[in-house]
Amino acid sequence: MMNLDPKKMQAMMKQLGIKQEEIDALRVIIETESENIIIENPSVVKVNMQGNASWQISGDERVEEKGVSADDVSMVMEKTGASEEDARKALEDSDGDIAEAIMSLSE
Repeated sequence: MMNLDPKKMQAMMKQLGIKQEEIDALRVIIETESENIIIENPSVVKVNMQGNASWQISGDERVEEKGVSADDVSMVMEKTGASEEDARKALEDSDGDIAEAIMSLSE
């Protein structure tokens, strides 16, 4: 493996027309049809080469199903003693309204 000085590497990249820019991001969210992938404490670098931008992202991954957050489900379960399935259904039926979900499970 090559062992290059970072300054030399930057100079070589500049000669090739490659620009790197560190982005001071707080969080990165990738939305898919069924879930959100959330990268906490991300290290984000934008690489621009010949007019094409690409992104390098690393950090702590957390997956959240769309519609109802895991935190909301946990809260409803904690307050009502309901199962995860029942808590999730109550939240979905109440369009994510936590108070309404808790009340419907407490009846």
